[in-house]
Amino acid sequence: MDRRLAALVCGRRSKYAVLVIWVVALVALGPLAGKLSGAQDNQTSSWLPASAESTKAYDQLGAFVDRNSIPAIVVYHRDGGLTAADRAKAAADAAAYKNTPHVAGPVVGPIPSEDGTTLQTLIPLHIDPKSGWNDLPKTADQIRATATEGAHGMGVHLGGPVGFGADQADAFSGIDGTLLFGTLGVVILILLLTYRSPVLWVLPILSAGVALTAAQAFIYLLVDHTGLTVNGQSYGILTVLVIGAGTDYALLLVARYREELRRHEDRHEAMAFALHRSGPAILASGSTVILGMLCLLAAQMNSTKGLGPVAALGIVFALLAMLTLLPALLVTVGRWVFWPRRPTYGSAEPTQSGLWSRVGGFIRPRPRTVWLVTVGVLLLCTAGLTQLHSHSLSTTQSFTGNPDSVTASKILQSHYRSNASDPVYVLVDSARSDAVTQRLSAAGFAPAAKPIVRGDRTLLQTSISGDPYSAEAFDQIAQVRGIVHGIPRADPLVGGNTATTYDVQHATDHDSRVIIPLTLLVVLAVLAVLLRALVAPVLLILTVILSFGAALGLSSLVFHFVFGFAGTDPSLPLFVFVFLVALGIDYNIFLMTRVREEARQHGTRRGAIVGLSATGGVITSAGLVLASTFAVLGTLPLVAFAEIGFAVALGVLLDTIVVRAVLVTALTLDIGPKIWWPGTLRHVPDATDEQIASDAEAEAAARV
Repeated sequence: MDRRLAALVCGRRSKYAVLVIWVVALVALGPLAGKLSGAQDNQTSSWLPASAESTKAYDQLGAFVDRNSIPAIVVYHRDGGLTAADRAKAAADAAAYKNTPHVAGPVVGPIPSEDGTTLQTLIPLHIDPKSGWNDLPKTADQIRATATEGAHGMGVHLGGPVGFGADQADAFSGIDGTLLFGTLGVVILILLLTYRSPVLWVLPILSAGVALTAAQAFIYLLVDHTGLTVNGQSYGILTVLVIGAGTDYALLLVARYREELRRHEDRHEAMAFALHRSGPAILASGSTVILGMLCLLAAQMNSTKGLGPVAALGIVFALLAMLTLLPALLVTVGRWVFWPRRPTYGSAEPTQSGLWSRVGGFIRPRPRTVWLVTVGVLLLCTAGLTQLHSHSLSTTQSFTGNPDSVTASKILQSHYRSNASDPVYVLVDSARSDAVTQRLSAAGFAPAAKPIVRGDRTLLQTSISGDPYSAEAFDQIAQVRGIVHGIPRADPLVGGNTATTYDVQHATDHDSRVIIPLTLLVVLAVLAVLLRALVAPVLLILTVILSFGAALGLSSLVFHFVFGFAGTDPSLPLFVFVFLVALGIDYNIFLMTRVREEARQHGTRRGAIVGLSATGGVITSAGLVLASTFAVLGTLPLVAFAEIGFAVALGVLLDTIVVRAVLVTALTLDIGPKIWWPGTLRHVPDATDEQIASDAEAEAAARV
């Protein structure tokens, strides 16, 4: 960062102007930030691109049926068989359900199972595409109240899309408090342990909170005016990303500020130097994350595409707050904020004799052995990828617990052959509807309702067996599409909830193939410009890819053998990759920019040891903060969130403790000045092993 600009942020008078600007912004943006939670769109059909077949079917469906109508399924079950009183109650309830708000058609049922143990009643409900999904829990509670009254021991459960959506909405309803306070709790604890000050942690947390508020406000404006898609997933990730990444930047700045306070008597001058020295690394790190997140704009999935600008804006405001608001706060309060370990002018810098200095001393005599062993261990961890089953999770597999909709789904699968609650819609040319019906019936897909004709288009409905969101259901969708698309001049479109989820999985697979290499190229370009080299950026990219494979491999083993998850969400590999590459490269940037700074004076190998000693503690703390914030995602009762949180947290820890501290340092020591090829820094004379060893012995003697 330019020294004059740095001095402006933390000047004796200008610091107050910075604080006033942020206070005014907070007052203006606060009300808008509170509206973002209600602007979420968690309807799966809105996540797909217009080119998806199920989206095209959805667009035409409005001419035939209420396309925003989804069924609630009330399931009545008694293990020993339903009694006459049970059947009478279910019939009376069916009549009462007609008065449920937003009923969109006739109530169907009760439909008995063949074994006489179960009844199901289908209630079609109109769901407003903008706000109706957030109101599902209230509607579900009304239906459950009617169904459970006077059940007398009979099991009553609410399933189908309404039950499933209500349980999801309940999970997301606590996202504001659960994620925010959970994230703040772990970050505060780590900052207390890192700074060992009862006061200092307040300033980074305050700055991160202001950054989050500003980001939420701007994102809400984008949702309101541009149609940006924000769902529960991107909303939750925004919270942990801004607080986690923002605190990381704060740790780096505060660490450098504390160094400069030992060299400068005037705290304003110390902060100006700290911003001048650490600002470029923080800006480069944040810019890398922003560009990596913007690569998500290349996605087909609207939900994935929407996460790109959401995450990028979060990082933008985290950078702004940590490079302007936090410095102004720090110089305003003075050195006492570090109490009881105030960095006094002229005192010794403790990082010169800390843990990471000793780690560097261990690696220095044997770098090649260290990096070969480290690479071998990480490659061994990637073997766990054989347990990675990346497919859409079924209804019963989507929750970490066992909510009511999961119980209902299990009962329906056990006692009914087909799933009538989620019909498959087949739109065809009216002249070919009979041929399509015959071909589907011959394959076992019998009509589930009478055809509806609207001019030259006809709507056919059929049903599939089993859980509508399982791999078996997707195979049946592919079979239906294969049949109807093989009929000449039928002009078919196959849609419905199962087809939509099937298309989501295929769009996610496409996004992974496009976004992963794009992200690698973007990050590689940023590193090449920052480090003015090619060898170092390529090595850093390779280490992060290896870290990603190891993290995903270990996570797959934990998901399968420890947590007992049936599989992984299709978006998991893509999201984990983008976050680990964009965020994981942060720590390499922090390290290598310091190594480059030191290499100008001391040579590459000596610079590697000094860089590790100076940045090791703060980078480890930053990694713990970011890993902990993502781990908080696991507190939500949804498997997809738990998987993303665990995998990213594990990957960040591998990056900070193993890849950055051990692997990158060992590679730098082994390769030496050639790591800066073709940059001019490769010509700077390097210290010999004997000189580095001599310096290390001198430092050890000084400590004694």
